[in-house]
Amino acid sequence: MRQPSPNAAPESPEERDVAEVTAPVVNGRSEVVASALRVFTLECEGIAALKTALDSDMGDAFCRAVEIIRGTAGRLVVTGMGKSGHIGRKIAATMASVGTPAYFVHPGEASHGDMGMIRPDDVVLALSNSGETTELNDIIGYCSRFGIDLIGITGDPDSALAEASTVALTMPRSAEACPLGLAPTTSMAMALALGDALAVALLERRGFSADDFQVLHPGGKLGRRLTRVADIMHIGEAMPLVRPNDRMAEVLIVMTARRLGCAGVVGPAGDLVGIITDGDLRRHMDAGLVSREASGVMTPAPVTIRPEALAAEALGLMNAREITGLFAVRDGEPVGFVHLHDCLRDGVA
Repeated sequence: MRQPSPNAAPESPEERDVAEVTAPVVNGRSEVVASALRVFTLECEGIAALKTALDSDMGDAFCRAVEIIRGTAGRLVVTGMGKSGHIGRKIAATMASVGTPAYFVHPGEASHGDMGMIRPDDVVLALSNSGETTELNDIIGYCSRFGIDLIGITGDPDSALAEASTVALTMPRSAEACPLGLAPTTSMAMALALGDALAVALLERRGFSADDFQVLHPGGKLGRRLTRVADIMHIGEAMPLVRPNDRMAEVLIVMTARRLGCAGVVGPAGDLVGIITDGDLRRHMDAGLVSREASGVMTPAPVTIRPEALAAEALGLMNAREITGLFAVRDGEPVGFVHLHDCLRDGVA
């Protein structure tokens, strides 16, 4: 501890604690940072070993596991005890979010009634690094009794879980990041990575798309990022549309009624041939404006967008062109109008 100068005011206990915690490290990196770096190194080595295994011996088992889950008429039931259970909950959540119906069942609760949540047409994914977790025994026996496919993620190929599994995904032995070798750290990082690999492989095998993703993520930032122009555009009578030979007196009425700051000019074939904006009105402002035809005031060949485009793309286009709205066009015909405020109101940014 640092020594105060003879004339310094005495430190409070709180000040001494802060001084000790924030004291600079004199010799090289702090032990705390070195400890964190060691964890990263060991967990990266574990995942690298898992990658090597998957590229060789484990590859066939992994493919079989993916096809079993993909082919089930039921759901994927994920289970595990302790830290494996926490990883299992995350795997189940990821699976459900990318098109594989899944949920987590606690093995302890399963033994006391929740076994009824597992149906004969489900698939069970059980996690246990040792493969000898006692609490899993009842679920393992239940799967065996009713012919339910069991996929085991374990670190021991000779364990009870591996032996009972329809498919065993055996992770290679890797040093735990815990210096005592007791707390599951590296093994859990590997199990999580393997679960993510299963989820992504299933996503790709199912042809799961961004549209599918939005259906399952209607809220939050992810859902808003996938909003389409068609989801928020004004359609039908809400669109401000006029004809080329309409007088500007009529155009002004349409613009005022629709309150979108513009009017689209539609030709005889129904295609969008121009747009009249507030800027166009200012540029042609004179005593004869209301008597002119729309075709003499409009800006031809306006910027448009596809209704299937992401709303974020529309927002970016509006920002780049310094405009406040876009007509959504299909085969040349206007099918909707999206305003800057529509994007902002929906949280698209």
